[in-house]
Amino acid sequence: MDYQNIIFQIKDNIARITLNQPEKRNPLSRLTMSEILDALKKSKSDDEARVIVLTGAGEKAFCAGANLTEFTGNSIMESRELFGLYAEVCLAFTSLGKPSIAAVKGLALAGGCGLALYPDLTIATKNAKFGVPEINVGVWPMMVSASMLRAVGRKKTLELMCLGEIIDAQEALSIGLINRVVADDQLEDAVNKIAGQLISKSSAVLKLGIESFNTMSDMEYSKAVMFLREMVTQLMNTEDTKEGVTAFMEKRKPVWKDQ
Repeated sequence: MDYQNIIFQIKDNIARITLNQPEKRNPLSRLTMSEILDALKKSKSDDEARVIVLTGAGEKAFCAGANLTEFTGNSIMESRELFGLYAEVCLAFTSLGKPSIAAVKGLALAGGCGLALYPDLTIATKNAKFGVPEINVGVWPMMVSASMLRAVGRKKTLELMCLGEIIDAQEALSIGLINRVVADDQLEDAVNKIAGQLISKSSAVLKLGIESFNTMSDMEYSKAVMFLREMVTQLMNTEDTKEGVTAFMEKRKPVWKDQ
């Protein structure tokens, strides 16, 4: 697939997806979502890619939300198909089997706020802004609701959605919407450092761990506990877990086989 709205490359074990329409504040259009999905599929299947980083070009916005001209004036079936594409992007991050990071500077609003939440970790600069202001134009942020609820809880999610207020990075950090805040000129270094830490881990253990975590998150407590019992049984029989435990006991660094 030839990309028009994103830049995609895999280098040094990092797959980087960059929304590349900075003059339009990197909107989420049908084409952009299709390209993100294609890049995620390639990242998932390519063994060279051990970490996925999602970011936006320019200084003004990570992603300021949907291209509203595409989201209005459609038939019910056309709208359902379009929002189905957004749902695919959301779910694609939960099935990567590899850790993912959102690197956010500038605005992350509406669907763009959701896009910043979908990766496993979210790192933002001090100038970043987050919000779901759809209510101000008579819309409700339906597609962001599930992810935001899981990140910050019911009360704060409803406050942000009902009031449509935009918050800064420090508040986003305090409510659990993001993981870390860094200086505006340190985002790339911070993301590369975290990516390097992730690359140094066993990819097999990360895959099993992340997939188990995402599956468990939707379960009742008792079912989650029993499911995790089965998963830890599998984990303890992987080559890398055996190597990790042995290396710890022998006081040496483990040598991962990623199996």
